[in-house]
Amino acid sequence: MSTRPIHDYAVLSDRRSAALVGTDGSVDWLCFPRFDSPAIFGRLLDEEAGHWSIRPSGPADVSRRYAQETLVLETTFRTATGTVVLLDALAMGHRERGHALGASSPGVLLRQITCTDGSVNIEISYAPRPEFGLIHPVMAPVRGGLTAYGGAHLLMLSSPVALDVSRSTAHGEVSLTAGQRVGFALHAGSPWADEPATWSARRIRRRLNDTIKGWRSWSQAHQGYRGPWQEQVGHSGRVLQALTFAPTGAIVAAATTSLPESIGGERNWDYRYTWVRDASFTLQALATVACQKEKAAFFGFLARAAATQLERGVDLQIMYGIGGERDLSERIVPHLSGWRGSAPVRVGNGAWQQRQLDVYGELLDAAHQLLPPGEQLDPHTRTLLLQAAEAAARRWSEPDQGIWEVRGPSRHFLHSKLMCWVALDRAIDMAPALEATTDRVTDWQETRAQIRTAIETRGWNARLGVFTQSFGSDELDASALMLPLVGFLPGHDPRVRSTIDAIAARLTDAHGLVRRYLSDDIEAEEGSFLLCTFWLAHALALTGETTRARNVFETVLDHSNDVGLLAEEVSSTTGEALGNYPQAFSHIGLINAARAIHQAEQDAHSASPLEG
Repeated sequence: MSTRPIHDYAVLSDRRSAALVGTDGSVDWLCFPRFDSPAIFGRLLDEEAGHWSIRPSGPADVSRRYAQETLVLETTFRTATGTVVLLDALAMGHRERGHALGASSPGVLLRQITCTDGSVNIEISYAPRPEFGLIHPVMAPVRGGLTAYGGAHLLMLSSPVALDVSRSTAHGEVSLTAGQRVGFALHAGSPWADEPATWSARRIRRRLNDTIKGWRSWSQAHQGYRGPWQEQVGHSGRVLQALTFAPTGAIVAAATTSLPESIGGERNWDYRYTWVRDASFTLQALATVACQKEKAAFFGFLARAAATQLERGVDLQIMYGIGGERDLSERIVPHLSGWRGSAPVRVGNGAWQQRQLDVYGELLDAAHQLLPPGEQLDPHTRTLLLQAAEAAARRWSEPDQGIWEVRGPSRHFLHSKLMCWVALDRAIDMAPALEATTDRVTDWQETRAQIRTAIETRGWNARLGVFTQSFGSDELDASALMLPLVGFLPGHDPRVRSTIDAIAARLTDAHGLVRRYLSDDIEAEEGSFLLCTFWLAHALALTGETTRARNVFETVLDHSNDVGLLAEEVSSTTGEALGNYPQAFSHIGLINAARAIHQAEQDAHSASPLEG
């Protein structure tokens, strides 16, 4: 089983697929040609599921960073005899710049190692294992490299180093002195098509440099945020770009599957899909980092993926495949042991069949953010949003599985009711663009008022002085922090303040991070959620408590890794990263909380009396 800490990994992306590279120079995760494809390297989930390592043969001190304003990884190994720098990237298309980044990515993993001082012996270990380790391919040397084929897969490795093959694994060594470098390229094809050509050292070097320029051009075109934590906000924008499937605009929740919420537990889900629940907060984050075209592409994807479902009387799905797929049936991959023995490993996600009523609010809130005042909607989008508003009005009083996708009995979750209120609130505001009749708007207004009354009476626990997880419950839930974030109640409302204080006191762990909730049916060792902690910082900013908000925000930043990546969760006992990685929602939370704190500080400064 794999034991390397999750935070040891850095992510690479060509906006179609993703790779994870460890601090030891090993690529332990790579899915070609899409984020949701079966892994070619899967050592992240099982020691025998494939890797590709390039590193010094002896001990080395390691440091790494992303090249400035890029997601091209620089890993520096300092040994007793010299220093080498390893550059890793998933190649972007030739001269792709700005918004075009990833439009024609060739699907090639590039690796180049350069000796900058002294001399260093380098060892290479290449063990591709397509289909999550199920296939041990046949390897054969070719001029300039090595082929590996099996099943429906053909991999071409361009390598200037001669590699010895034994039992579907290739090994090689090369000694480099100052000024020398070697480059490698890996791309996938089909055994039934023409064999892809190997890449020359010059081509590898040029494409690496071009990929760096491509990332920098995108970063320089997306510098809309000026404020505290500007570097972290910009980097999080690049991470969201890295998790975007360029052909459709879909954003995956994370690059991985089955990294657990608790070590050895069974809450191991596939996150390589797009959740509707992420939509409104994703668009807020994209707006902060000046991603207007990305906003439109993401919403356009959601609208197309959801087309005709509501017309047929079917619930809006909570999630879709990155190509718009609806059937995400879940299966177990039995031959993988899982990260630190956390089995089962799952592909697909059975939550696609759950009912979650909050999706209507997230969809309409996303449209509300995207739609400029006075602009008209196309007939298809208008119909979809009208149907979403009607579904929220009709179904808000029904139980569901809630934001945390509880796989148990349905309940009347506060957050679900809140987002149905959001759906109608935004639909009422967009009524002219939706071409909604006066009678329909009146009905929405009446239902919105009913939802408000239900939340303020049945969702409020007067004995505890807090809004609780579900109607009639005594359980706290971090999703109650959404009440001020979506504008249901102002930050200065005493009920909001008491709920925030209760969550800070009772759901916050020893590391200062916030758990989703506490109850008997949640695994005892589940980690605290970074997103929920950013929600707390965001909510505190809305109350005007900017110093507390800053402290909470900085606490989360302390749990990013050396290259600024955030996991989904952190162990409440050890402080170690947990969950699928890197987590889009965590980076979205960072961006939105930073903006909220900055805005609150500006508002406080504007409201303060002028000094004489």
